[in-house]
Amino acid sequence: MLVTGNIFDQFNAITEYWSPKVVADVNDEYVKLAKFKGELMWHDHGQEDEMFFVIKGSFDLHLEDEVITLSEGDFYVVKKGIKHKPVAKEECFVMLIEKKETKHTGNKVSSHTKSIEEQLN
Repeated sequence: MLVTGNIFDQFNAITEYWSPKVVADVNDEYVKLAKFKGELMWHDHGQEDEMFFVIKGSFDLHLEDEVITLSEGDFYVVKKGIKHKPVAKEECFVMLIEKKETKHTGNKVSSHTKSIEEQLN
């Protein structure tokens, strides 16, 4: 696990959209980096909050009753149990901060779903 590194070097090593990679371990949380493009499925995390922090680009975060556009420098915390779906028209670099036990797409599974083990590699 990294203790120091260059965030853009880490993003450049990511070759697949919607495939978060764990880059740091901070107490009971993972710091993950992911490239977004297209859309991920609707899902929720029943017991954990999830923080999205946009490093480059922008994306729309669809919630049940609204759509929030996040651009470079913006962050948003999706509280536990809230259904959400990220959608990015263009490539977007996003940092995620979430509890170590948080499943990528909650209890929903799709071709985009990555296990914690896959995120750690």
